[in-house]
Amino acid sequence: MRKLVSIGVPALLLSTSAFSQTAFIDDRSSPDAVIRSLYNAIDRKEFARAYSYFANPPADSVEAYAEGFADAETSELLLGAAAEEGAAGSVYYRQPLVLRSVAEDGTETVYAGCYTLQAPNPANFAEGYTPMAIEDGDLQETDAEFSPEALPQDCAGEELPPTDAALLEAERVFAASFAERCGGGAMEGVATEELEPQSFEIGYRYMHETSDDPLRTARLFQFFCNGGAYNISQVYLMSDGEGPVEPVSFAVPELDIRYENDDLEGAVEEMTQLGMITRTELVNSGYDPDTQAIVSAEKWRGVGDASASGRWIFRYGTFSLVSYEVDATYDGQINPEQIIGYGEAP
Repeated sequence: MRKLVSIGVPALLLSTSAFSQTAFIDDRSSPDAVIRSLYNAIDRKEFARAYSYFANPPADSVEAYAEGFADAETSELLLGAAAEEGAAGSVYYRQPLVLRSVAEDGTETVYAGCYTLQAPNPANFAEGYTPMAIEDGDLQETDAEFSPEALPQDCAGEELPPTDAALLEAERVFAASFAERCGGGAMEGVATEELEPQSFEIGYRYMHETSDDPLRTARLFQFFCNGGAYNISQVYLMSDGEGPVEPVSFAVPELDIRYENDDLEGAVEEMTQLGMITRTELVNSGYDPDTQAIVSAEKWRGVGDASASGRWIFRYGTFSLVSYEVDATYDGQINPEQIIGYGEAP
């Protein structure tokens, strides 16, 4: 049996076709989650749901509220860090944002402003709990570009905490580039912390530079993509400190594997490397700041006897593949074969 291995045999249980439309989001756990849920409902034309996020609705009825978005096609958000204040058994948030709204005719309009949200203390409710809701909002059209720099510096005169503009841009690029590919959200068996974006700073020099030159600083961002029974996948974005945040592509070998008697559980007759390809999604991967390396360990089935693993080291401003191992035998044994093996970073 001939098997081509590049991204792996069925390791993940989610298909991109499931996310060809805007994925449903209804999360009231934080102020930014509520605002994302609001505009998710608007983009999906679910105006009754959008209306429900308001404690004080901005229109007299759902129908009247929906009329305000009659020409709206899509929207895109940048959310800054919210200010928080406790009062009378509730927590109030001031959530800054920049909104890009695209009309049906393609016209784009950028708005900036703040929403005020209230989160009642759940301990104060014996029954009939009221979740976090929007108290009011003030968005104004702006001539500024849709970017973190357009975020308000204060809300209603209240100073806002600093916003990590690079992380905010990485979240925007991730949403724009991987919305249809990555399921996101809580996956069964996936720890909550693995769903949160991770950020790392990496000091480096280019090959032509010497130890006398100052270190440059790159920012690496890791995002959860998909989850299955025994594999989860991540994608990575990076800025070299000078250019924009962009997805990272990783070199991997493309293999032609042939099995005795065309039986996957039979012996491997031949494993040939056809060339190299790149991919942006790694399986069971993570970044180690001590070695400046990303390692992946992809199981081809649950017991882990068939697998592929890789190691990419960051040097001279990019990630380089230095080792790749494949265990192509479904024999119950862990016996990988090295396909690629280079030296470590200088």
